[in-house]
Amino acid sequence: MAATIAKRRRKLRPGDVIFRLINGLIMISTIVVMIYPFWNTIAISFNDAQDTLRGGITLFPRVFSTYSYETVFKNDLMLTAAVNSVLRTLISTILGVGVSALIAYVLSRKELIGRRFITAYFLVTMYISAGLIPTYFLMKDLHLLNNFLVYIIPGLVSVFNVIVVKSFMQELPDSLTEAAMVDGAGYFRCFWQIVLPCCKPVLATVALWCAVGAWNQWFDTFLYASSKESLTTLQYEMMKLLSSSMQTGRDESSIFGSDQVTNTVTPASIRSAVTIVASVPILVVYPFLQKYFVKGVTLGAVKG
Repeated sequence: MAATIAKRRRKLRPGDVIFRLINGLIMISTIVVMIYPFWNTIAISFNDAQDTLRGGITLFPRVFSTYSYETVFKNDLMLTAAVNSVLRTLISTILGVGVSALIAYVLSRKELIGRRFITAYFLVTMYISAGLIPTYFLMKDLHLLNNFLVYIIPGLVSVFNVIVVKSFMQELPDSLTEAAMVDGAGYFRCFWQIVLPCCKPVLATVALWCAVGAWNQWFDTFLYASSKESLTTLQYEMMKLLSSSMQTGRDESSIFGSDQVTNTVTPASIRSAVTIVASVPILVVYPFLQKYFVKGVTLGAVKG
């Protein structure tokens, strides 16, 4: 083994060494450029708010403090909002992936009459929308205002996700399902036992997209459920907290009422803390889906 490695090293030409060196420097520089802003945000979030106003925070907090996080989690609605956000993310992801896979499977079948027209009809909805006001009245007519289902039903079908999954399914050999049908399997059994297991990479990719979209969403809460506190979401509460800290004062009493406090928060400290709190769940989930992500995107985009 050692002899093989030594032999390969001797074969390296000066040009190869220079290329590897430059390539390594470029990769390291790219990593630093991408990681530094997030790391700096963590440092600011754990730094004393008043000290942050002096500037100069880089990689580590100058005056360590967890008060910004205490301010974020001191909101009485934060626990309810967190539960709602987790529930809507889980339900939206599971149903979104399932519905996208079912529609994609139907559209990928060559024997479906008019599948090109149906696919084109779906694509039109990606570029043409009725607008905000008609959508609001539609939600009202469907009795979805101040209803938890308003977080689930409107975004249940994503045409983009359907097209990605459909493209992936079309790359699968037809012989897989044809052999099963010869043995007596129906369409649903072929979908459940043959096609779906082969689509793990693209389904994991779509699941990540659905989860990120549902977790980061706050505007639908503002439009359709802002008058019912039990339906508030984590992102919406953080948006209100951030807006309050930027518009009214810098101490906690301006955000939470008449509590007597001596510590202070600033827009920069609250913004950093909110960013980290909102990002951590997705950062925890992503490593488990990373191995499927690139494969799912590339294979799902080969054929339209």
